[in-house]
Amino acid sequence: MPYRTINDTQLYYEDEGTGQPLLFLHGWGTSGRTWGAQQAELVHDFRVVTLDWRGCGRSDRPVAGNTLEGVVADLVAFIRELGLQRPIVVGVSIGATFATELALADPDLLGGVIAVDGPAYWPAQGMPLAEVIHEMRYNRVSFAAQWVPNWFAPGTSPTLIEWTVRQILDAGVYIDEQFHVFAEYDPRPRLPELRTPIHYVHGALDAEIPIEVARVCAAHTPGAEVTVIEGAGHMPQQEKPAEFNAALRIAVAGFTTDAADA
Repeated sequence: MPYRTINDTQLYYEDEGTGQPLLFLHGWGTSGRTWGAQQAELVHDFRVVTLDWRGCGRSDRPVAGNTLEGVVADLVAFIRELGLQRPIVVGVSIGATFATELALADPDLLGGVIAVDGPAYWPAQGMPLAEVIHEMRYNRVSFAAQWVPNWFAPGTSPTLIEWTVRQILDAGVYIDEQFHVFAEYDPRPRLPELRTPIHYVHGALDAEIPIEVARVCAAHTPGAEVTVIEGAGHMPQQEKPAEFNAALRIAVAGFTTDAADA
């Protein structure tokens, strides 16, 4: 199985295909498996890399480093270790935040960012963070089963929801530290400084991070665009994979055109 030791932590990844590299970052508590529909289609046209960031999926579950800065440092080292040349980073939910912060920290490293249903800032989201932190610590199983269905649009397959809950329960408990990080997180003041092109993709029915968040972030980001995936909630790459893949291709083509014109 493919692992790289990054900052003393074994990280699981998958790397297939050739061409423009696309690096996919999953959301909180899940794994690179959430990008299966993208891997299957896009591997024929791109170099597709999925990563289980620390604490999640098949990667190590260290007690330390579960911070915004810690994960971004992992990503910088991982991109360099694999020799990814200006990858386009596609992140969903907290993965979109990691991608945005990566672009702000090292703009010359990336070819673009596709921020899917993120990045977030509180109090834009509905559920109080204090409640999430408390319930995930003391009532993890029952709370995850109650919370996760809200991530998806009405009518989503119960099997997909149950699988998502299982991934979260299989992840390390130390990733809950990320909730404390985001209690005061707000990227809006720094978005005007973003030099890396970014495209916001958002599920129209997202009840976790309202679509207005994407529109506000785009308004603060030079040259940013917003694509709405109708009928999708917080996980559009799984809920509406064909529509999502089409939107992703358009965004990637836009980055390529902009780079050629520069």
